[in-house]
Amino acid sequence: MKRILTLLFSVTACLCLHAQADSVKASHYVMRSAMFGVGHNNLFETYLSPLEYTGAELRFVHEGMRMTRLMNGKVSRQSLFQVQASYTENISQTANMYAGMMQLELMPLPPTKHRIGKQLKLLFGPMIDLNCGVVYNQRNSNNPAQAKAYGNLGASAMLIYKFQLFQCPFTLRYQANLPLLGLMFSPEYGESYYEIFSLKHGGRNVVFTSLHNQPSLRQMLTLDFPIRSTVLRTGCLIDIQQAKVNQLKSHSYSFDFMIGFVRNFQLIRGKRCVSMPEKVTPF
Repeated sequence: MKRILTLLFSVTACLCLHAQADSVKASHYVMRSAMFGVGHNNLFETYLSPLEYTGAELRFVHEGMRMTRLMNGKVSRQSLFQVQASYTENISQTANMYAGMMQLELMPLPPTKHRIGKQLKLLFGPMIDLNCGVVYNQRNSNNPAQAKAYGNLGASAMLIYKFQLFQCPFTLRYQANLPLLGLMFSPEYGESYYEIFSLKHGGRNVVFTSLHNQPSLRQMLTLDFPIRSTVLRTGCLIDIQQAKVNQLKSHSYSFDFMIGFVRNFQLIRGKRCVSMPEKVTPF
């Protein structure tokens, strides 16, 4: 009888340990980063001015990326939140333009991970892109500002390359986000916001967009490397946003140098988080 009880206890203990290991394997790997950047912006809004405006830009980027249990943990999901502000002037330096934008990019159906060799990974999946902001021209009196609001469905692709240099782990990433279909708010040519919202004389102010009238692309190249217990991230971001709707043209070309920090950890039931070394994380 004692032998049977001992055997049952051993089997139960093994099952509990196996379940605990599965729980750890199925728990979420999480990567979060915050980056600050400075760079150059080229603005063009025919609703406000027929001239291009160029100047400095500041940008903040917060990224969250985590593994899911889909496809045995081979699927990840990502979110990107960005805030940018620019101060530009025309070529004759007679007027200034201020712009502020917020962008939220979500991959609710996460990119599927494909391995290309041992060190290179490809992630690809759909994307939701939401944008809002305002552009203000201090020289104008009748139409001093242009509101920006648009959303898109698109595709996102990311390459992740991990390597070691002087026994130090590095992670090189390149990501490109391409909007394909969407909706954009825009006044019609010569139409004021007073006519749209006060007089209720708005016309076709919500416009369908695609590659033919909104060819845009966001690209980001980053390099992660540890400094003692901190993972540092540096890189550059190229943001090309342009549209031609309601006989109005606009573009915003940004190039920013970015620097920030990365935190990798693993969520485990019963614990808040467990920090993970850079070489262990799946990102």
